[in-house]
Formats: sequence, structure tokens, C-alpha cells
Amino acid sequence: MLMNIKKSDIFLKPDNTRVLLIPFELSDKNRIQRIVNYVFNLCEQDVNKEVEKIYNEFHDRHRNFKEECLIRCEEIIKLIDFKISLYENCKILVGSYFLKEFSVESAALFNPSIVWHPDQSNLKNGERRFIMSLRATGEGHISSIVFRSGILDSDCNLFFEETSKYLTAPTKVFINKMNYELNYDSGVDISERIIFPLTPDESNGIEDARFVKFSGFDNDTYFATYTAYDGKNFLSKLLQTNEFTQFQIKTLNGSKSTNKGMALFPKKINGKYAMLSRQDGESNFIMYSDDLYNWNSKKILTIPEHSWELVQMGNCGSPIETDEGWLVITHGVGPVRKYSIGAILLDLNDPTKMIGRLKQPILDPNEMEREGYVPNVVYSCGGIIHNDQLVLPYAISDYLTSFAIVNLKELLHELKKST
Repeated sequence: MLMNIKKSDIFLKPDNTRVLLIPFELSDKNRIQRIVNYVFNLCEQDVNKEVEKIYNEFHDRHRNFKEECLIRCEEIIKLIDFKISLYENCKILVGSYFLKEFSVESAALFNPSIVWHPDQSNLKNGERRFIMSLRATGEGHISSIVFRSGILDSDCNLFFEETSKYLTAPTKVFINKMNYELNYDSGVDISERIIFPLTPDESNGIEDARFVKFSGFDNDTYFATYTAYDGKNFLSKLLQTNEFTQFQIKTLNGSKSTNKGMALFPKKINGKYAMLSRQDGESNFIMYSDDLYNWNSKKILTIPEHSWELVQMGNCGSPIETDEGWLVITHGVGPVRKYSIGAILLDLNDPTKMIGRLKQPILDPNEMEREGYVPNVVYSCGGIIHNDQLVLPYAISDYLTSFAIVNLKELLHELKKST
């Protein structure tokens, strides 16, 4: 293919110094009681020495270390019904025994998606600010969603805003079975916010969020489909946010809300919500629904045809609206489980009609991209268009993230030529 594809020299690598304080769970209440009794029976001088030592060692790694210890202490004394009043340093020490640090990016930082930031103020001419979500994987292969922000200039050069050294838990959490809501203070930097597994269906991780800005609501509304994994079963969930400070997460229901890789269209089509999916584990499907959270119909869209996608194929994020049709970035799996990135083009008014499909991939893992946690993989969860360029963040071998810039006119020409 005669397309102008520019690969960036920016690489976002996992940073094992970014740690989150999470509960250190002990199932044996007798052990918990023993630890609390030990601290309670220490003299105040010894408690103060221990707290000073712990504080000096850990407070600089967390924005609210003392507060987190106090919150955790309250949870513990409620759990064991400890009735005796504790002074503050005693509470801090008790709480510290039931917390642990989790390095959310220690294994990988990959499978990105990108959307325009709700705040486009204080920019130069031709610039736009973006938010990128990434799948961060840490100890035990547990994944969560983290964020970065940056600016694209008129020439599609990327400039990332400084990443905070902290990861911060939300100020408020409301959980109702498998659905929940998270709230962050607006003063907490976007790079500090994290969507960490909270419910049993997510106990082994949150995978591959596909963010999309949805039109048709009064305010800027963003959705993200992702996969919850409990170690045995997968469940599709939908996240909704406006300012990336409050996140509402609900399960998707219906007979067709199964398998991985669901990706929401950025607006209704003929009065209905539309979704891409991979119902059979190997082909692309399209679905329609009157209800954003219930999906009960499906229609096959594409099946594997070419050698580089013969094992299975799927989407690489939500469809992107262009003048020529819905641009869908796809992935395909070929020989030796090599993942490549391709594209299809769907009719704007009836996206069940495919009007273009590349015979060759846009991106293959090159020699510098073959090695990683899972070798021979390039993969994305969503791109954006800026100044007639497709800006596509992509994962390299399930380890780190980089970017490709693809000339949109050339890509659309190749797609239309393929029919």
C-alpha cells in the first residue's frame, strides 16, 4: 500500500514506582485481633516511634498517606467490633498493618485509547488537548485503567503533560453489587486517577477500555466499554463520565453482551445505539439496541479472509466518523499468533454495509516491536483524527505504548480502492 505512515519516537513504558495503596486483606479475624491488640498495648512513646518511622518511609510515595491509614483503621476496628477508643497515632499504626502498595504498571502499560479532552482552553492555534487511557498491569497480572494527557499540535506532534508521581484513590466510592461509582476531586491530576478493580467480577482485572466521546447528550459525555475478569469468566461493562472526575460503571446485559472487544459507535444510528463486538471469538459483528445497557441482537460484519487475520479478527476501538464512512480500525491474528492492525470502512447511514476493507495491514510489528510480554503484537483500543491525520496509539507486544500517524486521505483512498 502506498500510504504515508509515520511512527513516533515516543514510547510510554511501565513505571514501577507508581504505586497505589490498597487494602492488605487477612481473612483470619483472630490474626487481625492479635495485631490490633499488640498495637493497643504498646506504650504511646513506642507507637509514636513506629509511626514516625513508617511515615518517613512511605508518606512521600502517597498524596494522602496518613488519611489512608486512618480510613483503613476504621474499617478494621469495625470488622472486629473493637470498642475501645484509639488516639490518632495508634489508629495510623493499626491502619498501616492492613495496607499494601500495589505497583499498577510493574508488568505493562499498553492497549491505549485516545479521546479529546473536555478542557480545550489555553491552547495555541492548531493545538488540541487529549486524554489517553491505558491498561496498566501489575502484580498477579491484575489490570486497571490509568490516564495520561497531552497536546497535539497542528503537525500532529505529541507533547505529553507531566505525569504525577502519585496514584490516588477516589474520594468517594459507591458500590451496588457489580455496579459502582467513583468520584475524584477536580484538583487531582488526570494522571493520578485510576479505575482499579473493585467488584468480584473484576477481581483479576479490568481489560482493554475503549473510550469514545458520544454525541447526542447536552454535555460532553464519554463512554468506555471494557472487560471485567474474575480469573475464570469475562463480563462486559460500560463506563460513563463527563469530566473524568466522576465515573459510573455498570454491567452490560442481554444475550449478546458476551465475549471481549465491544466498541460503541460515537452516536446513535437511525435512532438506535450501535456497537461492534466479537461474538464468536473470531469475527466482527455489529449490534443495535434501544437500551444502552441491554444487547440482544447481532449481525455478522466481517469474517477472517486474509492470511494475516485468518486465526481471528476484531476491532481496535470505536468507529470513527469520516465524510467517506465509518472508519473501523481492526486487528487480525495470523501465523505464529502475530497481531497486525488493519481497517474497514462502513456506510455512514447503514454500517451493516461494508464499503471498504484493506487486504494488507496498516501496521505489523517490526523488528523493534516484536519483543515484550506477549511477542509479535501491535494492538490499539482507539484512535482520533486531527488535521486529516489518523492518530493511532498502539501497544507493542503487550508491554509498552507508542504512536502511528496515518494520512487519512490516503487511508480512505486505499479502502475505497479495495472494493
